[in-house]
Amino acid sequence: MFLKKKHVAPKATYREVWSKGDIATKLSFFLMGSNALANKQWLKGISFLLSEIIFIVWFILSGIPTLNSLATLGTIKTKKVVYDAAQGVYVTKQPSNSVLILLFGVLALILCVAIIYLYIVNLRSTRHNYILKRDGDHIPTNVEELKSLLDTRLHATLMVIPLLGILFFTILPTIFMISMAFTNYDRQHPIAFSWTGFQAFGNVLSGDLAGTFFPVLGWTLIWAVAATATTFFFGVLLALLIESKGIKHKGFWRTIFVIIWAVPQFVSLLMMAQFLDYQGALNNILMNLHWISSPIHFIDNQASPLVARITVILVNMWIGIPVSMLVSTAIIQNLPQDQIEAAKIDGANAAQIFRSITFPQILFVMAPSLIQQFIGNINNFNVIFLLTGGAPMNSKYNGAGSTDLLVTWLYNLTFGQEQRYNASAVLGILIFIISATVSLIAYRRTNAFKEG
Repeated sequence: MFLKKKHVAPKATYREVWSKGDIATKLSFFLMGSNALANKQWLKGISFLLSEIIFIVWFILSGIPTLNSLATLGTIKTKKVVYDAAQGVYVTKQPSNSVLILLFGVLALILCVAIIYLYIVNLRSTRHNYILKRDGDHIPTNVEELKSLLDTRLHATLMVIPLLGILFFTILPTIFMISMAFTNYDRQHPIAFSWTGFQAFGNVLSGDLAGTFFPVLGWTLIWAVAATATTFFFGVLLALLIESKGIKHKGFWRTIFVIIWAVPQFVSLLMMAQFLDYQGALNNILMNLHWISSPIHFIDNQASPLVARITVILVNMWIGIPVSMLVSTAIIQNLPQDQIEAAKIDGANAAQIFRSITFPQILFVMAPSLIQQFIGNINNFNVIFLLTGGAPMNSKYNGAGSTDLLVTWLYNLTFGQEQRYNASAVLGILIFIISATVSLIAYRRTNAFKEG
């Protein structure tokens, strides 16, 4: 599917550029933009040069102290009373704010990587100008460079703002969160904390949280498989039922089920939580019909873990089946009818046609979407949090209930009484590893990937 590009040697190596280039070209290896300025590419040259000057000033005045502080996350770990000889009094020194030190330290590292990348871009531009000058070709002027930003390089110009957004709102928070996993940032160390290596990973995988992590992980995977499979299969069956020849007013029935999907999910879940409450409508209906003698605990703290888990899977089916039904309907309506008619002529019944023609076609198209739904169910926060809140609580678990997923347990560890931010960061990393591994393995095994 993906062809490996052959390596093409550059028209000039950097060694050649250095040895045969003029003074401005050689100076570009130290002062970015020198070659561009020499070739009257003012915007590019000034941009490179100002970036280097600003970085050097920042690095000397602020960058070095910030990176030094990052190594220790602050030297004052607790509140101290020390004698100030200059004032002749005792003063209280507050502990270092390790959160800000870590945040600005990560930002400083990103800026260092950014200036290295900019330096490489400067060298490539210098080499490009050298090749043009060596071969007697035209070197773009400042005006031509500006026009290219709105013409041939418009894509690069348009990508600047999105890339900055990704840098500051995705990459920076992600690295910051990952870094927390290697500290002792928790309720006991809310302001000043230290690097602890892989200690937090040990606590989750083999320490005091292991007895909660592995059961919750097991239920998370069971939930993800069950939630994905049930919504898919019943959505397909519902689509087949509505599309069957004996059903009239197909659009009406389709609309009825789509209304469920159209209602915001959090509204549906809150409504279902009230409906399934111990004193809710469902228990009242069942008791009025004399099907039960006393109310059933479906999703509260007194519920059976098995009953609560089955309940959340059923509620998820009610919410997710309409989506699968719509997608399956579109696929069913575009199935090759000649192939189906040929199968009927050969004596195939409806079940055989479904097993050999309809279902493989639907699975082929929806396989990547199913993988996405599976990963989404691993990280499905709303259904558990709004419906059960993790209930029923489990005394054997540390900060988690019997219906909690890894992502809701992560929330409890962060905003609950324990406030174990480092353990929450570890869980975030582990959830990513699990999701990425499952996605890659499953996607590479789909026919959609194999057939390109």
